Amino acid sequence: MTDREALLKKISTYQFAVLDMQIYLDTHPGDAETLESIGVFKRKLAPLVEQYEKKYGPLTKNANEGNNWRWIKAPWPWECEEDA
Repeated sequence: MTDREALLKKISTYQFAVLDMQIYLDTHPGDAETLESIGVFKRKLAPLVEQYEKKYGPLTKNANEGNNWRWIKAPWPWECEEDA
């Protein structure tokens, strides 16, 4: 696994956890412990996203730098070589 893939895996893990807990809060809106956990995971996620975007480019269309649309210039997932 490359450094890029490892970082993406960490990011997606935290994103999934936050999303899953947000869905849980739909049926348990007063769960303070879950709200606190979401905050913890978001604080852990933010520097990972920042690190990834500085090194590899934006993860979302809202993260462009000066309207350069950097993600268009990178290889698309199907253009990358498969791991041997």
